[in-house]
Amino acid sequence: MNPRFDLHLLGWFSLLLAGLLLLPLPAALLWSETSLPWLGSAATSALLGLGVVLATRTRDRRLHPKDGFLVVTGAWLLASLVGALPFLLAGTLGPVDALFETVSGFTTTGSTVVVDTATLPRSLLLWRALTQWLGGMGIILFTIAILPLLGIGGMQLFRAEVPGPVDEKLHPRLATTARMLWGIYVGLTAAEWLGLRLLGVSSYEALCHALTTMATGGFSTRNGSIGEFGSPGVEWLVTLFMLLAGINFVLHFRLLQGRVRDVLKDVELRWFAAILGGALLVLTITLHRPDVPIGDTLRAASFQTVAIITTTGYVTADFEHWPHVAQLVLLLLMLVGGMSGSTGGGPKSLRLVLAFTSLRATIHRAIHPRAVVPVKYHGEVVEDEIISGVWGFLLAYALIGLAATGVVAAHGYDLLTAVSAAFTAIGNVGPGIGDVGPYDNFSHFPPLVKLALSFAMLVGRLEIFTVLALFSRRFWRH
Repeated sequence: MNPRFDLHLLGWFSLLLAGLLLLPLPAALLWSETSLPWLGSAATSALLGLGVVLATRTRDRRLHPKDGFLVVTGAWLLASLVGALPFLLAGTLGPVDALFETVSGFTTTGSTVVVDTATLPRSLLLWRALTQWLGGMGIILFTIAILPLLGIGGMQLFRAEVPGPVDEKLHPRLATTARMLWGIYVGLTAAEWLGLRLLGVSSYEALCHALTTMATGGFSTRNGSIGEFGSPGVEWLVTLFMLLAGINFVLHFRLLQGRVRDVLKDVELRWFAAILGGALLVLTITLHRPDVPIGDTLRAASFQTVAIITTTGYVTADFEHWPHVAQLVLLLLMLVGGMSGSTGGGPKSLRLVLAFTSLRATIHRAIHPRAVVPVKYHGEVVEDEIISGVWGFLLAYALIGLAATGVVAAHGYDLLTAVSAAFTAIGNVGPGIGDVGPYDNFSHFPPLVKLALSFAMLVGRLEIFTVLALFSRRFWRH
């Protein structure tokens, strides 16, 4: 490892955060809000970053694989701590609540401790949306585009940060890949903003919701989320862009190249569409009532199905009052998540595809012991190392979820609340069931529970192993 240079990179990252913290400043000045949260936070981050950069200058600028894990995890922790400063300086949230809200933002979870969004300055609500938008594609992936300016490449960081078990580069140069992905990301965000404006949403609210939709984050400027707009057009538009955000961005790139056939042949996309379609069918049948137009039922079912499977977490209805079958479907969708290479959270549908294919092959071998049944994906044999990694991930995911469940339950909460709070945190979903339902919040949890859920959110966003590796003795051995 090269810890001195790792700290040097984090120093530069702190300087970058200082610049990002100034983004809401023009909005604060426009709306005659105090500039202290933004100037104070930016100055703190800049001084911290400058001090670290100057103290850790080194000629050895090599990045080893272990350094990638340290820098990625360190950057997310730093972003969460520094990003919480505006909430503290504005006097709106306490330390633990500010940290929880910021972790929820950067991890694109969307769980909130804010009881009433009307009590927050609009510039602070804009910052909440920006944390999700920056976290959506990955702050580290964003900085990879400028790492060559420091004289190094970024493949180690890319492998530690990129969502999903497969990292498919779009271009041989990693910085170019990052810029391509961010170009698509920005383009889709702008398209949704324009669509919302055409539907009558104000520029400010259209911007906040476009930022949090493409990040599959779910923070809203309104307590009632998207449902409070009372507009079928807005709901359908947001449903569309949530779906686009939950699809592998590599497929978006292929589509822009005109490779429609390659997109339609994608195995994970087919599985994702099948799961989505099946859940939508069950919800529509379950929710339909003779006195309710089928179009309204279909819209509600479509919105909530897409919101949960992509882990965006927006709501248009209180699904705690839905039939138990519908609630079960939503809980299962939380355990699926978006596609690999998307901004969605959860285990990712690709892992479930590989796990199911592996299970089917195992059953076949049990019936026919002499048969050679390899696990294939897109017609190619998947290495045993990848399959074991998938099962290891799913086991670790379940164990961390159960541990977080235990922490919540130990503080007197019912089992349904404990389970849904834990798995909505590690899956970066947002709402759950029970005391963390679609129109509830997380403010009632004691500090220890909030910290445990914050850790679960961070671990889930960084794909489990990036963080867990740091707790291994072997990691720290030379």
